Amino acid sequence: MFSFRRVALLLALGLPAAHFALSQDSTSSSSSAQQPAQSQDQSQPDQGQQTTNQPAVNVQGRIRARRDQRRAAAIRDTYSHLYEMQLGMGYMRFTPGKDLQRTTFYSWNVDFTRFYGERLGVDLNGRGNYGTTFVGVNPYNVTKPSISMYSVMLGPQYRFYIHPKYAVSGRVLGGWARGNFSGDTNGFGSTTLGMWPDGNTFGINAAVMGEYNVSPSLALRLAPEYNFSGFGSSVQYSAGFTTGFVFRFGKQ
Repeated sequence: MFSFRRVALLLALGLPAAHFALSQDSTSSSSSAQQPAQSQDQSQPDQGQQTTNQPAVNVQGRIRARRDQRRAAAIRDTYSHLYEMQLGMGYMRFTPGKDLQRTTFYSWNVDFTRFYGERLGVDLNGRGNYGTTFVGVNPYNVTKPSISMYSVMLGPQYRFYIHPKYAVSGRVLGGWARGNFSGDTNGFGSTTLGMWPDGNTFGINAAVMGEYNVSPSLALRLAPEYNFSGFGSSVQYSAGFTTGFVFRFGKQ
């Protein structure tokens, strides 16, 4: 009887302890199971973000590559012509005599260029300049004679910057210049009125040219320039510009 009571007392005390131990085991197992799940959930957004960014980068690269291809094709279509011809007009401030004030020349201008690639060419230039100069009051009753100058020059031309819509070039030309200063002096001669003598001399031209492309074969050109000549055993420095239409033709 005494042993039976002792067994019953042990069972009564052991059941709550066993229940507490089982509850602790289930709690620890559930927390350990949640930690891998959470770490897996955290890693999944990173993988999704990488897969989302990678196609976006590839799309941008393809768009950029197609844009570069179109630009290269437009440049090739525009600047692969073998020849260029410009027809236009010009303006220049010229000193007609040692002690005379500068006069304004208005001119026609023709350029013919043969290209050896997209950038380098050889330019042949011809122009005629016309103006009226004031020689002062004199006993010959000739105060504003008309004068003219013609030139033919040759030299290299180089495109420093090319774009499908515009280009910037430079050139240096040298050649022959002819001055007619006595044609409107009523036979008194140009030197009598203080102008340079008629004759032939050198001509040098340096210019920077800007072109706007209307189409691959047609452009508008504006070229600020400096002209040098040697009339009267001296050097004339003349600033001006030319402008006109540029026609491209022939394929390299």
